[in-house]
Amino acid sequence: MEKIQIKFEKFIVMALLIMMMLAILISTIELGILLVQQFLHPPRFLLNINELLEIFGFFLLVLIGLELLKTVQSYLEEDEIHVEVVFLVAIIAISRKIIIFDYKSLTAQMMLGIAAIIIALSVGFYLVKEAFSPLKIGKSKNHVQPFVSDDNKTDSPTHSN
Repeated sequence: MEKIQIKFEKFIVMALLIMMMLAILISTIELGILLVQQFLHPPRFLLNINELLEIFGFFLLVLIGLELLKTVQSYLEEDEIHVEVVFLVAIIAISRKIIIFDYKSLTAQMMLGIAAIIIALSVGFYLVKEAFSPLKIGKSKNHVQPFVSDDNKTDSPTHSN
């Protein structure tokens, strides 16, 4: 029964990958069409702020799709989800939202909420990166290193200079 479940899961993930690749391709084509239309619309080769925000939002949407594709692909290959990629997708998504927001309609509470989300995602990403990075012994001036005696035993910590 477990083999059937694993095969079913792989099939679903593969179907998701194919659909996501198709969605990214269509989004990229639509972005290209949008760019050409915006450039050819009078005044030619000049974009107003709303058009630029729409285009940048679309760019970030394609980037979100690519990052999600990497996440699903790594899940298919390694049977694990890379948390740092999920954080990056969330950071890109909130960045996209910030770019396309109509700031005239935002309240102070909404802005504070967005700021809290950005801080939480940034701190979370930093903590995940630090948790999975190799130890950085001796890189900083004030980093505490163990004192190693002649017989290679750790005696007491000292500060390196």
